[in-house]
Amino acid sequence: MLSGIKQKAIVGKDGKIELCATELAEGTVVEVIVLVEPQTEEDDTTYLMKSEANKKHLLKAMENVDKGNLIYVDLDEYEKSRI
Repeated sequence: MLSGIKQKAIVGKDGKIELCATELAEGTVVEVIVLVEPQTEEDDTTYLMKSEANKKHLLKAMENVDKGNLIYVDLDEYEKSRI
């Protein structure tokens, strides 16, 4: 008779998946099938807008861009000044 064990796991370093099945005796032959849950991808702006503080900051920054209130920094010059 075929039986099954269902559990969730997280893929670890180097793709390693570890399952704990104490109900199985050592040496038991098993077949493993991995079902991957779909990942919901959201863009960075959507993610950052979830926090009210981030949302206010981003909207203010977008307003500054629209008004031309920008500060330009030459990173090469900045690095030279730090030496």
